Parts: sequence; C-alpha cells; structure tokens
Amino acid sequence: MIDLYTAATPNGHKVSIALEEMGLPYALQVLDLHQGAQKQPTFLAINPNGRIPAIVDREADDFAVFESGACLIYLAEKTGQLMPSDAKGRSRVLQWLMFQMGGIGPMMGQANVFFRYFPEKIQPAIDRYQGETLRLFRVMDGHLKDHEYLAGDYSIADIANWAWVRTHRWSGVALTAEELPHLKRWLDAIRLRPAALRGIEAPPSKINLTEDGEEGAKRYSEQARKMVEMGQTQTQTQNSQQTPNQTQNPKDKP
Repeated sequence: MIDLYTAATPNGHKVSIALEEMGLPYALQVLDLHQGAQKQPTFLAINPNGRIPAIVDREADDFAVFESGACLIYLAEKTGQLMPSDAKGRSRVLQWLMFQMGGIGPMMGQANVFFRYFPEKIQPAIDRYQGETLRLFRVMDGHLKDHEYLAGDYSIADIANWAWVRTHRWSGVALTAEELPHLKRWLDAIRLRPAALRGIEAPPSKINLTEDGEEGAKRYSEQARKMVEMGQTQTQTQNSQQTPNQTQNPKDKP
C-alpha cells in the first residue's frame, strides 16, 4: 500500500495518475495547502521541504519519497512499469522527465504566480514566463511530430508533462491545433486514457484549471495570492531575525 500525500495541483496529479496507470493500491492523504498543512511537523518528517507530493511505501518499511519526479521514478522501478529497463530507453524517459522538472513545471508555475496570484501585475515577468512556456511547448511539438509519445512508449515522462501542459490556460498560454498540432494531438490522446482521468480526480480540483473566466477561479486566485503574500512575509521575518554575528567570523568580533 502506498500513502500519497497530495493536493489538487499538477505536481500532485502526476503521482496519482501514475498510481492509477500502474494499478497500485494507494491511500489518499489530502493536505489543505491554504491552511499550511504541508508545514506541520508530521508532514515535514516525510518531506523536510514542506511541499507536496510525497509518498510512503508501507510495504517497504514505511519508506518515504518526496519530490514528484523522484516519486515517479521510484514507482516505475518498483513496478517495472512506465519506464524501460534498458539503459538507453531509461535515459530517454528521464531526459523528458527532467525537461518537465526543470522547464515546463517551473516556467508554468512562475507564469501562474505572476499572471494569477501575485498582488501586483508585473508585465515583463508575465511576458517572460508565458513566452518561455510557449517556447517549451514548441520544443515538445517539434519532437512529437515524429513520435507518438515523448520517449518511445507511453511513460512517466508523458504523465509528468501532461499533468502540467493540460493546465496551459491557467498559465495564460494558448495551445491550439493550428499552432501546435502535434502537441495538441498528444494532449488529447492522453486525455482519453481512463487512468489519467481518474488520476486528475485524486483529489479533484475545486476549479477547472483547463478553463478560465469562472467566478470560482477568481476566488481560488485570491486564496493563492494570500499564500504568496504569506510566503513573502515569512521570508522577510526569517531574514530580519538573522543578526550580523551569524555571518561574522568570530575573529572579527570586537
């Protein structure tokens, strides 16, 4: 049995989709991010970074894994599914998984922050992250022109990227069949997989991240904005608590 500590975000859904695809039994432990449940000691004992998702493998002496990419690799290796065992095939999957971890996720995440959540509109920042997201989409579109999936057969690389790319409207980035036909074909194909649909409902989002203009979306953005502001306040408080003596060499003290 796998305990999945998660919330209704693209990173959280990456792992629930994988679990559904692999047919692994799991128990859903949904954390209320707006209430700061991810910062409580019980969860920090699992993930010291205080971020979802994380898993605990009860069949492996309660072994804990945090970071969504690490969770996907662990589950793929545990089951022998969704990642080839040969060196080249495994490498191809990991390359496209890292593409998501280092590119798609961070760029779309920052686009969300500045486009949806930040207290003030900083247009150069919005343009920067939306533009980089679109550039990455074009990279995927060019690759998918000659490939059904990102790394050979359907894999954890497709799951990781799809969980984010499907929310492109929330980041304020258009994805049309006219401009990105191969990416759109891939996006629609994975949307037809029953396990993928079950995964994005574990847990279900309070809003539809694939659409825009809903009143619920505005309320959700307000809640997220408060989280951003809270994070800024906590960082400023931590910085103010540091004294000059903490960075001084003892020999430099009077």
